[in-house]
Amino acid sequence: MRRVLRGVVAGACLAVGLASLWLGTQAAGVPGTAAQQSMVTKLATGTFEVKLIPLATEDGAEGVTLSRMSIDKQFSGDLQGTSKGEMLSAVTSVQGSAGYVAIERVSGTIEGRSGTFVLQHSGVMNRSTPELRIIVVPDSGTGGLKGLAGSMTIKIEGEKHFYEFGYFLPEN
Repeated sequence: MRRVLRGVVAGACLAVGLASLWLGTQAAGVPGTAAQQSMVTKLATGTFEVKLIPLATEDGAEGVTLSRMSIDKQFSGDLQGTSKGEMLSAVTSVQGSAGYVAIERVSGTIEGRSGTFVLQHSGVMNRSTPELRIIVVPDSGTGGLKGLAGSMTIKIEGEKHFYEFGYFLPEN
């Protein structure tokens, strides 16, 4: 049990480090279809604070450390709001190779319109070469954000997190 717990903690620490490295590379997420790409007409920018908390996992595979974390964010700037979600990661025994997925529900305001929407993350690190994609889950917008589509890029400078959110929001 103690060995499993140490593995979970080590995996969580590695995942936080790798997530920070991915985020620090300014990797771009773009919507998946040409129709979605043509709809992204506005850009929201700002900062966010994030708290990642390790959660329990049942990791038993050799060579790969699985971990799970809760995500808690506070957005400032053109997007004002909070988000909550979960991240799953796999860190391999090869230096610089890992992957993660995450889902977070954002509750906030853009252009004075309030509601919620869901962001989906998919990140891979192939021997230290990162690829990150963060998109709005289609049709996940509610309230004033119904119909929201777009993608987000993230970068980290020092301890500060920045976002650029390319989006389309239909007229009321």
